[in-house]
Amino acid sequence: MSADSFSLDLPRRPRRWRRSERMRGLAAETGLELRRLVQGHFVLPGEGRSEEIATLPGVSRHSADRLVSAVELDLARGVAAVMLFGVPENKDDLGSGAHDQNGEVAQAVRALRSAFGDDLLVMVDVCLCPYTSHGHCGFVAGEEIVNDESVGALARMAEVLAAAGADFVCPSDMMDGRIGAIRERLDDAGHTSTSILAYTAKYASAFYGPFRDAAGSAPSFGDRRSYQMDWRNRREAMRELELDLDEGADMVMVKPALAYLDIIRDFAEASPVPVCAYNVSGEYALVKAAAREGLADERALTLETLGAIHRAGADCIITYHASDLARQGWLG
Repeated sequence: MSADSFSLDLPRRPRRWRRSERMRGLAAETGLELRRLVQGHFVLPGEGRSEEIATLPGVSRHSADRLVSAVELDLARGVAAVMLFGVPENKDDLGSGAHDQNGEVAQAVRALRSAFGDDLLVMVDVCLCPYTSHGHCGFVAGEEIVNDESVGALARMAEVLAAAGADFVCPSDMMDGRIGAIRERLDDAGHTSTSILAYTAKYASAFYGPFRDAAGSAPSFGDRRSYQMDWRNRREAMRELELDLDEGADMVMVKPALAYLDIIRDFAEASPVPVCAYNVSGEYALVKAAAREGLADERALTLETLGAIHRAGADCIITYHASDLARQGWLG
């Protein structure tokens, strides 16, 4: 094409903002920062224990003492928030270990609070599935997961973890009414400063496989579609948002993240409280697998993935990538 064969209205040149790294940085509409990231951790009972997780490369299960050491390294590099998931050795039909004051998660919360005080923000998962012998997120009657009886157990679990010193209790079960029940129980017990991060739109997803392996929480029968959301539904998520806000949620979550960026955007536009997104185990594992097979640059893929979640409207992101980002200095 000759130089004079095409006439362009010269002021209309968006590429001017793309011509150098400094120009692109100046014009960037969003910026991913470590302060927005929460590192997920799996907690074992006992002492001196660490176990690699084959399905989550780079992530390990730790006993409370080993967890303190791992978190100390991350905190020094700028990762100042954690989400804890229990990996108990003993389970029963009622998930009794979930409200054990000396359980692995309660011990870990106390150890982290003792070691780091308010320099570390501690979130804890509130769900029965790792503690029940059947692997469901609530009590079971026959093959039905019952709602109201399960809510009482979840509120009791939240109270134990709040007493241990958690900043956020994070109910992930999707039982109806559990946010209000937890708020009432926490307030009655004097834990009025403990916040609730609600798993508001948690979808029944194929992206959870590595987590269920890591936490030993796969259901022994059926699936979770009777209580987790149907991936085909969008308006239903807004109904869940309305309910959780009415019941007192301090932060709301969309899980998973990448396949639900539209839901994150809906929440960001409608929610008066901060919006969190959970970059789940399957999403993390896919990045690791692609990098291992030479199909993608891990740094670039990780930053693009988390950047898209933030761009969609997530104020904070729970992810297993946070330690890598901090250790490798991938955010500059």
